[in-house]
Amino acid sequence: MKINQVTDVRSLKLQRGIAQEQHGVSFQELLQKQSRQEQGIRLSKHASQRVKERGIVLNNSMLDSLNTAVEKAREKGARDVVVIGEGGAFIVNVPNDIVVTAMTESEMRENIFTNIDSAVFM
Repeated sequence: MKINQVTDVRSLKLQRGIAQEQHGVSFQELLQKQSRQEQGIRLSKHASQRVKERGIVLNNSMLDSLNTAVEKAREKGARDVVVIGEGGAFIVNVPNDIVVTAMTESEMRENIFTNIDSAVFM
């Protein structure tokens, strides 16, 4: 890796402070948001097994909708959310962007959702 430019740390702190004042968002928040957009949500081992066992189809459109729903929940301060759609329900840990479990539409009717603080309908 080649270094093209050396920057004074005080200058970076000043630039970061100005950016924060202008936009009301910290550098760390911007970095985390960009990282989430690139990675998207992931499935836990348990959720992967449930998706496979229950025949839930996770195509690109479904994943995009799930990512959008989780991002909306994040903006409202949600931590553990149930995302309900035509393909089923997904329990998502928002801070870690991890689907904890998944169930089909018919299984949703038979279950009680616990340990969640929000619900999003997609």
